Amino acid sequence: MKIDKSWTLFLDRDGVINRELRNDYVKTWDEFEFEEGAIEAITRLNKIFGITVIVTNQRGVGAGIMTEEALHAIHKKMLEAIAAKGGKIDAIYFAPDEDRSSINRKPHPTMAFHAQRDFLTIDLKKSVIIGNSTSDMEFGRNAGMITVYIDEKQKYNGQKTEVMDFIFDSLKDVDLGF
Repeated sequence: MKIDKSWTLFLDRDGVINRELRNDYVKTWDEFEFEEGAIEAITRLNKIFGITVIVTNQRGVGAGIMTEEALHAIHKKMLEAIAAKGGKIDAIYFAPDEDRSSINRKPHPTMAFHAQRDFLTIDLKKSVIIGNSTSDMEFGRNAGMITVYIDEKQKYNGQKTEVMDFIFDSLKDVDLGF
């Protein structure tokens, strides 16, 4: 299997691109901190994939902990920082729903279908999701994608589960030369 520009990369945000806050939500740009090497990894992966999108559950919006405007402001600055280093994100899809069982949230593949609607060249069988949660991996499985788990907390110590095709310690470590 060879990945080329006809493939799409789906990225989770918290814990993959930026540091995930313990028992909290990133509510402002001041709380947003890129994971080490994440921007460089995105720039490197952009050279392989044709489309790169972020899919992120943002329950804090639905719970009233932050506003949708604040989320957009964070994303705007994140995109600017990535672009300043030569990387790009083609779109961001988020689920603000507070209800954890909402079909808009991962693990349901709704955000993948929205991306596919917006980018007609997306073939979910030629897509990869990189995430740091079981729901990210199930999202990928539910959409027919290859799944890459980021085990930044060393929860699995390199031991894949049935929903993980690949496992790496961080986004900067991802090597998709399968």
